[in-house]
Amino acid sequence: MDVKVEKEGQTVILTLHGRVDSAVAKGFEDAVLGGFEDGNKVIIDFSTLDYISSAGLRVILMAAKRLKASSGALHLCGMKPHIKEVFDISGFSSMLSIKENRAEALKGL
Repeated sequence: MDVKVEKEGQTVILTLHGRVDSAVAKGFEDAVLGGFEDGNKVIIDFSTLDYISSAGLRVILMAAKRLKASSGALHLCGMKPHIKEVFDISGFSSMLSIKENRAEALKGL
């Protein structure tokens, strides 16, 4: 798993590549939660992610809660159908803001 971090204005954009599973969950958590500040707007781009496990979902949920508590915002985007299905089955799709692509996610912030 690789995480590319970009900044566009006040928005932090994390692009995930590869697989997020229990073997890399701690590194994923550090990468995702490490760059947040109060009031941050964050987009996580899944367009190059091939797999996410429940350990990865837990990190996403932690990020959403932390951002909400600090008046920030989180949008997820670019999910391949099988990744979106994981979010749908777990119920995360109804709890999180999921956009079709990065442009839509940026407009929504």
